[in-house]
Amino acid sequence: MTRPTALLLAALLLLAALHLLVPLGPWLELRRSDPGLASLLLTEIRLPRTLLAAGYGAVLGMTGAALQALFANPLASPDITGSSSGAALGAVLGAYWFAIVDPLALAAFGAGGAALALVALLLLAGRRSDTATLLLAGVAIALAAGAATSLLLALAPSPFAFYDSFEWLMGSFVDRSLPQAAAALVPAGLACAILVRRAHALDLMALGEDVSASLGYPPRRVAVEVVGLSAIAVGACVSVCGAIGFVGLIAPYAARRLSGGHPGRALVPAALVGAILVVLADLFVRSAPAGRIVPVGIVTTVVGTPLFIWLVVGMRRRLTS
Repeated sequence: MTRPTALLLAALLLLAALHLLVPLGPWLELRRSDPGLASLLLTEIRLPRTLLAAGYGAVLGMTGAALQALFANPLASPDITGSSSGAALGAVLGAYWFAIVDPLALAAFGAGGAALALVALLLLAGRRSDTATLLLAGVAIALAAGAATSLLLALAPSPFAFYDSFEWLMGSFVDRSLPQAAAALVPAGLACAILVRRAHALDLMALGEDVSASLGYPPRRVAVEVVGLSAIAVGACVSVCGAIGFVGLIAPYAARRLSGGHPGRALVPAALVGAILVVLADLFVRSAPAGRIVPVGIVTTVVGTPLFIWLVVGMRRRLTS
């Protein structure tokens, strides 16, 4: 483990502990009066929120770094696989059209939507697709699923569907349980563990598709694996917590500064940066005035939009110079 990675890990552990314990005063007072209730508060309410914030952020950071390496594009993000939009579509369908109220059943609907988006991506891209075709297919599916979600909300039996779904669609960790955390983080963790094993292939892809193929890593196979694993990881998290934007764009940008230009080496630092960003965003959300719920995705969008504009302007200058 390199020194920057170790420092990022230490920072994440410190922030996770802070996220778990803050506010500390009321919890200590409760612990003195009712230790059992205090323990329940920590393990059943705060712990799932901390695990999901750190885990979801890590997933967004790592998948963003992998997709940017694959497409050689610093503007690529996990949204382009279509899995985020597909998971949102599945959850909206289950909640507002099938009246699903059980959190795990709702997560299953979201996961099903993400899986269908992945299948549609592979079918639309075709067997002989290259990375550019996969990118275009992912964008098309994301746009189609987003439009379908809006249509389902507009036609939902409940006239308050748009308002009720706002927090969920923009990302939230409020009132999530340990089974929900497991439903999101177990498949996402497995997908990310396999993705880390593709780090060397991503390094070779940066040298050119011919180099990658000559060393035993066919570009199309690598592309399908990376896109598929990213879709599974992100879709699992979105199905439980909703969509959170821009983290998959910001975290890889910071991680590339620490990896010396090696795309594969940026995966783990990007995951740590992503986890730190989402934990910080959720800490900010928890400081909002009582009765005001601010979705995490709004905070990350406010922070990420200026960086996105700066990256676009920088790319334009390089292309025109």
